[in-house]
Amino acid sequence: MSKTELYPLKFIPILKPTIWGGKKLDTTFNKPTGANETCGESWEISGVEGSISEVQDGILKGEKLTDIIEKYKGSLIGDSVYERFGNQFPLLIKFIDANQDLSIQVHPDDALAKKRHNSFGKTEMWYVIDAEDGASLISGFNKATNRNEYLDYFNSGRLIELLNREQVTNDDVFFLPAGRVHTIGQGLLIAEIQQTSDITYRIYDFDRVDKDGNKRELHVNEALDAIDFNFYDDYKTTYDRHQSQVELASCNYFVCNRIITNNAIVKDYKQIDSFVTLMVLEGSGEFRTAYGSYAYAKGDTYLIPARINEIKIIPQSSSKILEVYLPS
Repeated sequence: MSKTELYPLKFIPILKPTIWGGKKLDTTFNKPTGANETCGESWEISGVEGSISEVQDGILKGEKLTDIIEKYKGSLIGDSVYERFGNQFPLLIKFIDANQDLSIQVHPDDALAKKRHNSFGKTEMWYVIDAEDGASLISGFNKATNRNEYLDYFNSGRLIELLNREQVTNDDVFFLPAGRVHTIGQGLLIAEIQQTSDITYRIYDFDRVDKDGNKRELHVNEALDAIDFNFYDDYKTTYDRHQSQVELASCNYFVCNRIITNNAIVKDYKQIDSFVTLMVLEGSGEFRTAYGSYAYAKGDTYLIPARINEIKIIPQSSSKILEVYLPS
C-alpha cells in the first residue's frame, strides 16, 4: 500500500432539511443547501447507515467512508479504534443551524440503545459558533427530580418549568452525556461531536406542524427509561477561553480540543492511536503533511488518517479549529 494513498480527507457534506433549520449553513459555511430553505444539519463525517460520507477529492474521490475503513483499517482510523469498532466509524461530526427551537429530546445510553436498536448510544457535545442576541438552550433539569414528578409536570403541560435553560454566547461549550434532556434554541449555529447514532427520543415539539399540517412523532414512553433525572451544577463547560490550545471535552467516546492560531504550528500525533478530525470554524490556510498540502476554509472538516503522525497548520487568516480524536 502506497503511503500516498492516505491523505487528509474531506467529504461531501450530507445536508439534512429540517422543519427548524435555516440558511446559515449556506451563508456562513458555503454549504450547497440549494433549494432547501430550512436546512438544519450538515453531516460532515458520517458512518450512519443510509447516510455514509463520500470522499470529495483526490484519488479516493467518490469512495464511501465505510469502504475505505475496510480497505485501510488501522492505517486510517487507528489500530485500537479498528479493534473496537471494525468498519463502523465511531463518531458523527456535524454543523447545526437552529432557525427555530429544536424539539425537547433525549438519547439512550449504550446499554439501552443496544437492547432496543442494536446501536450505539449518543453522548455528544456542542460548541456554539454563533449565538444571536438572547439565544438560549436547554440542558438537563433545574432541580433533582424523578420519574413520577417528571410525568406530573409533563402531563400538566408544565415540562418547561422543570428544565434548565441557559443563556448562550459565542464559544460556549456544553457536554451532554446520554440521558440528558436537552434542546438547541433558536438563533444558534453549533458544531456537534457525537457518537455514531441517529436515535432520538422526541419528548415535546412545541405542537409544531409541517407544511402538510402534520405533527412530528413523539416518543414519550420510550424516553422514560433513557432520562437521567438528576440535577447537575456544571451543565456549561468552564474552560480558559484565552488559551491558544485548550481541551473542551474528554470522555470514553472522544476528546475535543480547540485551537486558535495566527501562526504556523505543528501538531504531533505520534502518541494518538486514532484518526483526527479538524473542523474549521474560522479562518483559512493549509494543512501540510509529508505527502502534500491541503487548503482549508471556514466550514471545512478534514479527517486526518491515523498513519499521518504530523501535520502543520499554516493559517492565512486567524483560524479557529476543533480537533477531535478517540482516547487511547
